[in-house]
Amino acid sequence: MNKRDKLIVKYASDLKEKCSIIPDMDLLKKIAIGCGPCIYNADSSILTVIKPFQLKTIRNMFLIRRLGLDFNDNLYETIETVVAQYGGANVSKYRVVIYYLLVKHFEKESVY
Repeated sequence: MNKRDKLIVKYASDLKEKCSIIPDMDLLKKIAIGCGPCIYNADSSILTVIKPFQLKTIRNMFLIRRLGLDFNDNLYETIETVVAQYGGANVSKYRVVIYYLLVKHFEKESVY
């Protein structure tokens, strides 16, 4: 099993244990691939989502640019909902898991 596959298993485990979701493994893999090499870097693979600049980055670079959502879609509220679903007590969260939850929330699986 290569390094990416090991990370995807870790992300799936987080979705099962912390979010009570059985993930679509094909979609999870596509999101991980879409994140590129940042998943291998400890700093960029984890989001500290309570920091305002991280919220802005998720909104602008992922939700608007990648998923094609409108700026006025209450995006910050949705990010906060997803963060709460992932578990608010844990400050650091995997980028791929947050992105997966956002894709599912907005039903944007077709982007991948």
